[in-house]
Amino acid sequence: MLAIFHKAFAHPPEELNSPASHKVAKKPKLPEETLHEFLSSHPTNTFSMSFGDAAVLAYVRPDRCSWLHHNQRLFCGYDDIYCLFMGSLNNLCAQIKQYGLSRNANEAMLVIEAYRTLRDRGPYPADQVIKELEGSFAFVVYDSKVGTVFTALGSDGGVKLFWAFADGSV
Repeated sequence: MLAIFHKAFAHPPEELNSPASHKVAKKPKLPEETLHEFLSSHPTNTFSMSFGDAAVLAYVRPDRCSWLHHNQRLFCGYDDIYCLFMGSLNNLCAQIKQYGLSRNANEAMLVIEAYRTLRDRGPYPADQVIKELEGSFAFVVYDSKVGTVFTALGSDGGVKLFWAFADGSV
């Protein structure tokens, strides 16, 4: 899973500003180079969606074996909100009922609805919504209408999520 955002849309934690990074002579990769490298390393099995200079979302489709091991990767878009989801939720059915979604909704659809609830019907703290999600997961939501990013991972650490930034992008 790869998500690249222009710095105007995603604000990385201050802890990522390492003083050592300013001393490195190696030039950081441009976002286009990072995307090209990601896509070329999996030439027949990738998906990507670009939002001009603002963002790029990409992922490698799972092979058949990964479905058996609950390592699913999902992409969903609704009302200019896009979600990349990796992993699974143990309490998906209960969350679907809580948010009033149809029974065939998947984890990415649920995360978009949870994000919309936070955005439109707050005032729910984001951590309250996230702690209700049980399982091994990581997701990135990009709201292209308002230019915001919402991302989280499960507390069990079963799915990894890494941050990095270079050349004005996260």
